[in-house]
Amino acid sequence: METLKALLPYAEITLALLLIIGVVLQQRGAGLGGAFGGDNFASTFYKRRGAEKFLFNASIVIAVLFVATAIAGFLI
Repeated sequence: METLKALLPYAEITLALLLIIGVVLQQRGAGLGGAFGGDNFASTFYKRRGAEKFLFNASIVIAVLFVATAIAGFLI
């Protein structure tokens, strides 16, 4: 139990950095049009494919793991 308690902060830091990297990589493809109110995908159907889909799903999994480690830190 003490080992887990000692490793949780390192796991949280690692997950936080991975989450930041994942979000920043997703924002690269957004373009400046969305920042100024433009909608890049209004006229066509848009579906994530390939690496973009993997990055999106990985970000969700990392976020869930981060929340789980944060809650475990409070409970232990």
